[in-house]
Order: sequence, then structure tokens, then C-alpha cells
Amino acid sequence: MAPTWTEPLRRQSQKLQRQWRTLPLLDRWLFAEMLGPLLFGIAAFTAVSLSVGVVFELVRKVAEAGLPLWAAGKVLALRMPGFLVLSFPMATLMATLLAFSRLSGSSELTALRSIGVKTWRMVVPALVLAALMTLLTFVFNDVIVPSANYSASNVLDSALGRALSAQTGKNVVYSRFGRITPKEPGGNAGEGLTQLFYAKEFKNGEMQGVTLLDFSREDQQQVLTANTAVWDENRAMWEFRNGRILNIDAANNFTTSANYTSYYYPFTRAPQDVGMLPSDAAQMTVAQARRAEALLVQAGDQKEARRLRVRIQEKFAFPAICLVFGLIGSSLGVRPNSRTSRSQGFGISVLLIFGYYLMSFIFSSLGIKGTLYPFFAAWLPVLIGLGGGLVLLRKASR
Repeated sequence: MAPTWTEPLRRQSQKLQRQWRTLPLLDRWLFAEMLGPLLFGIAAFTAVSLSVGVVFELVRKVAEAGLPLWAAGKVLALRMPGFLVLSFPMATLMATLLAFSRLSGSSELTALRSIGVKTWRMVVPALVLAALMTLLTFVFNDVIVPSANYSASNVLDSALGRALSAQTGKNVVYSRFGRITPKEPGGNAGEGLTQLFYAKEFKNGEMQGVTLLDFSREDQQQVLTANTAVWDENRAMWEFRNGRILNIDAANNFTTSANYTSYYYPFTRAPQDVGMLPSDAAQMTVAQARRAEALLVQAGDQKEARRLRVRIQEKFAFPAICLVFGLIGSSLGVRPNSRTSRSQGFGISVLLIFGYYLMSFIFSSLGIKGTLYPFFAAWLPVLIGLGGGLVLLRKASR
């Protein structure tokens, strides 16, 4: 009989089962003990965070702003991956803490110690599970969450009759630096700010309320204002519409001005790219965030560029929280005669998570202010957490 379409799935399942059986019995047993609390933690923390972060706000919009129920349900489903990512580290902490506490309380870990199993060997499965959760968190955070949040914002805005969020931006500023043309031929005016582009709003592919200052010539400055400006891809120029141009001759203290309906100005399309940047780094992948950082550096917005550097490092550091919590949870639970109920484990997890996130927030703020390098602002909480976990593990091993 010819194989059905389910045959490849069956073979893959059998292969995974064989690989699972090759693991030592101790590891399979501990993995099985942690799986139940892990799934419970993911469900519990996701439900709580969704209720606080999304559900109440959607209910208010349905009641007050007339948001359709289908749109509210779609937004809720699209926002769920973002809250799943938040629940993965918390569930890892809770799973390792509860599983090892139960085994320690029932003297099963004591029995393992009596036959020579070291404490660090008991913790290895928890660290492997935490490493897998770290990888899963990074994949979710970089591949699924940005596009899901982007779609959720668009669904919400379109359902409420607003412009799509990806097509709008306010107070767009872009500055370009380069060589300034000197007064005399063969002279040297050096380098500096050549153009400063400002728009009150970028909406539906169009800049509105535009002002451009041109300092590219040493002996003359130019000011262009326009009601709107549109990037012309074919000409690689900006078309300023319904505005006024003012030329200032600094040497002779002379000015000229003229109104226009259409004026083409050679410039980069970077202001449009800046206007299209998501305001929230959670809607960007790592690659998009790096590109946005480069644009902000070109635009001379050092503060926003520094903030984005911190967020980029946090995209790598955040998944590592699973490893930190896995080490801390297992180290606390593996202590002799440790007994922790599910409710106590939930409470301890909340306290540890609150303390860790508070520390992360403080370091992140210092990084954005420039007090700490972005790398240290993002990774110091992870390193401190790992250090604390190793101390707890050492104490549990005595």
C-alpha cells in the first residue's frame, strides 16, 4: 500500500520517540516532572497578563468606541504571542521551583543523593529545559511577536476608522552632514550640517507641514516651506507642493523669496524611512531595529539611537532570563526538605520576577541616559541573576 500523507509525520514521531528513549532515565524523569508545572505556569501567567494588559482595554473600546467584537477577538489573538513571550521566563521559574520542591519534600532527591547523584547533576535537566525555553523565547520575540503586534495595531486602527499606524509618524526630523561649498572656488569651508528636514506629520505616504533648511553653501542659506512633500521615486527627489522658498545671501545681507505650487529638491528619501519607523521597538525584528538605529544616527537623533541600541541588546538578553530563572528556581527547589505548594510557588515566582524586572528597568534607564553602555545595560541583570543562581546552587549542594 502506498504511504499516506501522514506517513512522514508518523516516521518523524517514531524518530523523536527513539531519541527520547536514548536520554538517561534520570533526565527523562525530571523532564516529565517539570512539564506539568511549566504548562500550568504558561497558561496562568498568560491569562493574568492578557487580562491586565489587553482584555480590559478591549472591553472598554467595545463599550465606548464601538469596536466590533470580531476585531476585538482578532486583536486579542494577535496580541497573545507577545504575552506568551512574557510568560515563558515566569513559567520556567515556576516549573523548576515547584518540580524540585515537590521531589525534595517527598525525599526523592535525598534518595538520589544517597546513591551518589550530585546536586548539580540533578539541576542539569532544568538548565537544558531553560535553554530550550530561551531559544523558543528568542524565536517568538524576533519572528512572531513583531509581525503580530504590527498586525494587531493595524486591525485596531482600521476597525476604529483611524489611519494605519505603519503609515504615520509625527515630528519627523532628519539632518544630513557633509561638505559645505565654500564662498570662493578652491576654498575650504570644511564639513558640517548641510540640510535639516522637518515635517509635522507623515501620513499616507505624504509629509505634511514641511520645513527644510539648506546650509550646504557657505555664502547662501535656503529655507523651503511646503504644505506637503512627496518622495518621487523615479526622479529620486522630493516634490514640495504649495509652499514658499526663501534665499538668504549672508555676504550681501540680501534675501529673495517666491511662492510655488511644485518644487523638486534633490535629497535622500531617508526622512520618509524615518517617518515610517514603528514607534515601539516591540514591533521590530532585530534586523529592522538595526536599520532603524542606522537611520536615527544619520538623522542626528543620538538619544533615540542610544535608546534603540539598548532595546536591540535587550532583544538578545531578554530570552536569557529563562536560563536565569531556571537556575534560580531549581537551586531553590533542590534544597533538602524544601516544600513549596503551587500557590506558594506562584507567589515566590511573582516576587522574584518583580525584583528582576525592577532591576532590569533601572539598568535599562541608565543605558538610555548614557550612564551605561547599551550592552551592560541589557546584560548586567542577566549576569547578576546567573551569579545569584550559582550562589544558591552552591549552598544547596552543601
